Amino acid sequence: MTAALTILVAMVLLAASPGAGAQDGGGLLAATAAGDLPRVRELIAAGADLEVRNGAGETALLVAVRGNRVEIARELIDAGANINARAGNRDTPFLLAGASGRTEIIAAMIPAGPDLTLFNRFGGTALIPACERGHVETIALLLSTAIDVDHVNELGWTCLLEIAILGEGGERHQQAARLVLAAGADPNLADRDGVSPLAHARNRGHAALAGLIEAYGGRP
Repeated sequence: MTAALTILVAMVLLAASPGAGAQDGGGLLAATAAGDLPRVRELIAAGADLEVRNGAGETALLVAVRGNRVEIARELIDAGANINARAGNRDTPFLLAGASGRTEIIAAMIPAGPDLTLFNRFGGTALIPACERGHVETIALLLSTAIDVDHVNELGWTCLLEIAILGEGGERHQQAARLVLAAGADPNLADRDGVSPLAHARNRGHAALAGLIEAYGGRP
């Protein structure tokens, strides 16, 4: 038997053997994307690489966050998956969970120690897009950490400015503003043009939001 044929036979036997592919990180990514919790558990138990990446640089945990696969995310976190692993677009599982309003997954991540100094592609924290989108429960949970409530992203906006500029002005965004203001957000941190959160809210006709910001000391 030639050396090449010997190698080929060995590869075939390995592929056919019980547990073959247990280390196959691609299998973990596929099982996560499909929401196949039993298979994910099986792969984790077999020692699958938790940090393997897909073509976008996403780990299985980030895929779980994106698909809102809560139980799979918990399994991966409990197994030691890195909640701070960056994808190609600079997202981490923690940053994406905040932006997507994945409150249950955020709750599982906080004990694992999210790196609050990592920012998304806009230079923002997990809190800023959560505020923009009015993810009230997620905001409340993020504020239980040491996250910087006055962080300024690369657009020159804080979380309160994102609420005033990009929010809808309705109840969810009013609650979001109330939460960050109560947590100590500066109501007068203006954008790069010197326009304050209160002025933005008024300019957009969001009277209730404007009144709330003003009640916390906001000035035009």
